[in-house]
Formats: sequence, structure tokens, C-alpha cells
Amino acid sequence: MFDAIVVGARCAGSPTAMLLARCGYRVLLVDRATFPSDTVSTHWIWQHGMACLKRWGLLDRVLATNCPPFRTIGLDLGAFKLTGDPPAIDGAAVICVPRRTVLDKILLDAAADAGAEVREGFSVTGLMSSDGRVTGIRGRVRGGAEIEEQARLVIGADGRNSLVAKAVGAEEYNAKPSLSCGYYAYWSGVLPHIPAIHPRERRIVISFPTNDGLTITYFACPRDELAAVRRDPERHLADIIGLVADFEEPFRGRTRVERIRGSGDLPNFFRQAYGDGWALVGDAGYHKDPIIAQGISDAFRSAEWLTDAVHAGLSGARPLSEALAEYQRMRDEQLAPMYELSCSMATLETPSPEMLALYEALRTNPIERNQFFGTLGGAISPAEYYAVDNLQRIIAAAP
Repeated sequence: MFDAIVVGARCAGSPTAMLLARCGYRVLLVDRATFPSDTVSTHWIWQHGMACLKRWGLLDRVLATNCPPFRTIGLDLGAFKLTGDPPAIDGAAVICVPRRTVLDKILLDAAADAGAEVREGFSVTGLMSSDGRVTGIRGRVRGGAEIEEQARLVIGADGRNSLVAKAVGAEEYNAKPSLSCGYYAYWSGVLPHIPAIHPRERRIVISFPTNDGLTITYFACPRDELAAVRRDPERHLADIIGLVADFEEPFRGRTRVERIRGSGDLPNFFRQAYGDGWALVGDAGYHKDPIIAQGISDAFRSAEWLTDAVHAGLSGARPLSEALAEYQRMRDEQLAPMYELSCSMATLETPSPEMLALYEALRTNPIERNQFFGTLGGAISPAEYYAVDNLQRIIAAAP
């Protein structure tokens, strides 16, 4: 019998398994994939996520993979540009954008090093239950016979299409439909430039450095254009890059490598995060449009919150159901403001007159400019920063 079985071994599952194993629990971590392997992802780790890696003792491993860290980011509004440095969080000041083939393997190995039993290439076929309580999983290694494993708690870290969430009927709330479709490509030989967000009419594109000297361009279009983008992603990528004057020199004559990846299945929801014998973490329990690229950092933070709750419950410090209810409350409270900001930006609507006035005011206010970029990374509460009285204060102070 395991104390916990974690289904899914990427950015939510491996840290959860690692942290629980470090607490002394017997943990089984399973994933149908083998590692290293890729997955559709924004790659981006904001300061919140970097602070988690630092606390876990994994930051140096990630930085040693040849993925360039940076701090300054920009917003290209066409008529003018803003740049700033988001505030540090718990001593973590830089941003890093590693490939998932690199990051996920580091996280998986850390879970194994902590003492978790890891089974790659293991597909979960269903959950076991008794008297309405989840008691374990059924599954198989490729080509093998189905087996059963029991646990005091089964944790679903298996993404937005979570088998665990479906099996337990986890209820969705505060849900919104898919708002955008997002695609990305890798390039070699791109000249160094400041990673910046480039909004255009019903479009947004951003570029940033990753491992092996590659640069990623990510673009988003409204969800109603998904069919057209799928038919010809090459043309849409070229058209959107052509809208950004700042890309002309860095991308001139550069080579795109690998295929264009992306998705139009970008739902926005919170799910019930726990029940009798089960819990959800990462995208399995909370998913939003990736336009601000918060998924990895949110998965890391949620892994810490869930570990604290599970440890409190399994150690007898408090009833497990009470501790898991507190985990869900904290998750929702901490992540709801960014959820709303992500959904707002994913509409790709033209900025309001108030936002245009804010951008104009930020041109001459570097302190507030850094705070503005801090809202994108989660260092500054979007709800507080975009409050009407705060915006009026910033705009009124402009020359």
C-alpha cells in the first residue's frame, strides 16, 4: 500500500511526488509517457516558479541546461514600446523558458532521487474504489497485464483532460469557453533581442530564448479562426511575424526547426480539487488560457500547497478532508486574479481608452512600469493594480 499514487509526472505530478517523498511518504509516480519527451507547452517559468525551483534545490540544475535566464521584458504597442523588470519573488528575479524535454526530466529525476517509485510508460486504465472512496488505480505497462495498486490517496496530475478528474466526476466551476488558439515554433540563429509581447489586431505574438540556442515564437488568434490556422499554420506564422517590425532584423534569413505545435483546446475552468481518497493538482484541477504562460509556475505552487495539505492530513495533524478543503480554498484565492486576467487578455480585444491612457502614463514612470510587468508574472496582484482608483492615480501622475 502506498501513501500516495500520483498520476502524471510532468510539472505538477513530479514536484508533488518529490515533495511528498521528501516528507517520508511512500509514493508511486506513474505516467504513460517515457522521459525525456515533449509536450505542448508555453515553456515559460515566471519568478513564482523560479522561486519554487530555488526552494527545492533544482534551480541550478535548470540553469545549467544552457537555457538563458532573463529579467527584462517588453510590450510593443506599435506607436511605442514599454520595457521593465518584474519584481523578484522570494529572491528569484529572473525568468527562464526551458524546453519540456529538459525540464520534465529534471523534475522526474528529482522525484526518484527523493525516494518516489517511478513507473514510466504506465497507462492508468481506471480507479479502484470501495464504499464511494477511491482506494487505488488499475493500469499496465505497455504490453503488460493490467495490475492494481492501492493507496491512501490518489492524486490526479494528468492535465486538463484528466482521467482521474473524469473518473471521480470532479465538478467544474467558474468555467469559460476556449477564447484563443495558440501555436508556437522554434528557430535557430535568431539574433538576441528583448523578449516582448506584441499585440496586434486580433493577434498576439511573443518570442523568447530557450535551450540549444533556439528561439520560440508563440502566437495566438481568436478561437473562431482555429480551422483556418489548422489548415495553414505556416502562413499564419509568417503573416503574424511580418506584422512586427522589431522581428525584421533578428529573424532575417533564420531557419525554423521542427514542426509548428499548438492547440485550440484551451478551456478555462476550476475543478473541485479533492474528494474521498483523491485530489487534483496542476492543469487537472485548474486550467486557463496560456496567453500569459502561467501554467508551469501555477503547477509548482499548487504542488507545494497540496503537499502541505496531504502531509497535515496523513500525519494526523488535522483531518485530511479539512486540510484538502483548505488547499482548494488557497488555490482558488491565490490563482483567481490571474485566471481573470488571462481570460481577459485571451479575448484579444482592442485595449480600452483607460488601458491606452495607462500605457501612455507608463512611458515616463519606470517604477509603475515594473509593477505593471509584475502583474503579468504574478508578483503584483492584477486585481489591485487594475483597480480603478490605482489606474486613475497612475494616469493622473503622468506629465
